[in-house]
Amino acid sequence: MWGIQRTRYADCNGSEASEENEIVVNIGGVKQVLFGDVLNRYPDTRLAELVDCSLKSPEEISSLCDDYDPDTKEFYFDRDPKAFKCIIELYYYGEIHIKRGICPICFMKEMEFWKIDPDFLDDCCKCHLNEVEDELAEIAEKVRTILVDREGDPSAAGWQRFQMCLWRLMEKPESSLPAHIITIVSFIFVLVSSVVMCVGTIPDLQVEDSEGNLTENPTLEVIETLCIGWFTIEYILRLISAPNKMKFVLAFMNIIDFMAIMPFFVVLILTSFGTGVMELANVQQAVQALRIMRIARIFKLARHSSGLQTLTSALKSSFKELGLLLMYMGVGVFLFSALGYTMEQSHPETLFTSIPQSFWWAVITMTTVGYGDVYPKTTLGRCNAALSFLCGVIAIALPIHPIINNFVLFYNKQQVLETAAKHEIELMALRSGEGELEAAPAAHKHVCGAGAWDHAMRSCHSDTYIPLLKDPRGGAGFQTPSMDTSFESTAEASEYFIS
Repeated sequence: MWGIQRTRYADCNGSEASEENEIVVNIGGVKQVLFGDVLNRYPDTRLAELVDCSLKSPEEISSLCDDYDPDTKEFYFDRDPKAFKCIIELYYYGEIHIKRGICPICFMKEMEFWKIDPDFLDDCCKCHLNEVEDELAEIAEKVRTILVDREGDPSAAGWQRFQMCLWRLMEKPESSLPAHIITIVSFIFVLVSSVVMCVGTIPDLQVEDSEGNLTENPTLEVIETLCIGWFTIEYILRLISAPNKMKFVLAFMNIIDFMAIMPFFVVLILTSFGTGVMELANVQQAVQALRIMRIARIFKLARHSSGLQTLTSALKSSFKELGLLLMYMGVGVFLFSALGYTMEQSHPETLFTSIPQSFWWAVITMTTVGYGDVYPKTTLGRCNAALSFLCGVIAIALPIHPIINNFVLFYNKQQVLETAAKHEIELMALRSGEGELEAAPAAHKHVCGAGAWDHAMRSCHSDTYIPLLKDPRGGAGFQTPSMDTSFESTAEASEYFIS
């Protein structure tokens, strides 16, 4: 039996309650002695209701605890003793802190059982609780996505069902073998198109036209046309099957896809107008710019690479660090270029003709590139160069660690979300199998140890179990949300998924 010394928690007047009002509770097999005067500080809680149990009927006492021994006057509660240590702090400190190792979501259920208002939770613990709720909502969203990919929307029919199948085929490579094959083919086309674009610029592989100008090799043009044809068909099919057309068009990766195929058709249209239009200087510059835009297709690789997607998300979350890096570099470039111009003015063969021209020297020096086309020739100028080099190394190194840390955290979080989502789906499948066994008692008898397994599942799914998806019958079940279901906030997602 463990307890708390009353002398440490005497009231503000220094008086101690009488020993006659002692209350013995057994929390998960661990006994503790509490005192009525302390518990009465919060009379609306369950523990405070135990103080006057001598005046209550056995039915009222049984509604307050799991069991009661009238001989020893001991109250039994089948609760977590570690969580109860945090609960009891309310009566002595006026606030509750969640100890490390306790699930915040489960602890909130403990507070609900002991009839304690969540406002008594400390602010730092509330922040941690919000983070856990956000993660739980993300897991629920991941589960919803996997279920939709696997089974689709059961309420869809006709064109909607075909649209969903086409969407999974083009966007969800893990949903089926044909979808995985299409993803691999698309990846190969992206690589081939990028290689052809680079190889086509080699002069030895180019051919001369009737006017003696070098043009792309016809064989490479055919390969380029085939790749563009695949990209066009892929984009059109994804656009047709997209649940939200406007959201699809405005998505960053889809903009990249459009930019990868648009230059080919623009050049094709301009070429169809005849050589007179193509000979215009402005048109030739526009065509050259459009050809350069073909380099955007290399970003299509990010669609099929989870590592590139993680890197992109990490950079998005590191805008503050990147902003600090640009600010440090901007201040350093301006400062050292001005100093370099001032110190090198006295030299007759100075290469620092102006401060803006010195910006180039400052940039390549602070980034440790050092091309050597511009360099100081005076002693003070060289000292300034050495100082700018050291400051550049420090300025670049400072934000690098937070950026790398964000990448590692985001990558680990993605792995945890995927693992948790798959684990939740496995549990849902097990619970669904339990329901089938209960519906078929005859078959239930033939399952070895089914009764023990059912009891184990029920025991582990106590009131601290957190089902992610709601069942239409009221409990946690295997419900497949609609593909068009979307959420405007984490709270809305939590309300839908978290019971």
